[in-house]
Amino acid sequence: MKFDMKMPILGFEDISEVEFTQIDDVLAKITDINNSAISFTLINPYSLREYSFDLPQAAQIMLDLKEDSELLVYNIIAVQKPSDASVVNFLAPIVFNKTNGTAAQVVLESEKYTNFGLAEKVGNFIAA
Repeated sequence: MKFDMKMPILGFEDISEVEFTQIDDVLAKITDINNSAISFTLINPYSLREYSFDLPQAAQIMLDLKEDSELLVYNIIAVQKPSDASVVNFLAPIVFNKTNGTAAQVVLESEKYTNFGLAEKVGNFIAA
C-alpha cells in the first residue's frame, strides 16, 4: 500500500511517498518509492508494551483525520543480532491513515512521555 508522507521521517526529509509492506502481525517495512535502496523496518509497538499518546493537532490536520479513519501506528526498529538487542524509537511513531493513504512521523515530547525512549532494547519487553 502506498502512502504520501505528510510529515517527514527524521533525517530523510526528501522521502515523499513510501510503499508499506506488512511482514507479519508484529513487523512491517516501508520503502521509499523514489529510491528503493532506502527502507525502514517497523514494529507494532502494541506488540511490545502499553503504548498511547496524544496525536498533535498539526498531525491530525495533515493526515486529514476523521472519526472513522483507519489508523496504523508503527515505530522504526534498528534490527540487531541477536534480535533482543534490536532497538526501537518510541518517541517518533509513524502514523498511517489507511483511509486516505497519508502518513506522518510524529515526534513526541520527551518531557511529556518520560516512559518512552529513543533507543529502547526489544529485549526489555520480551520474556527470556
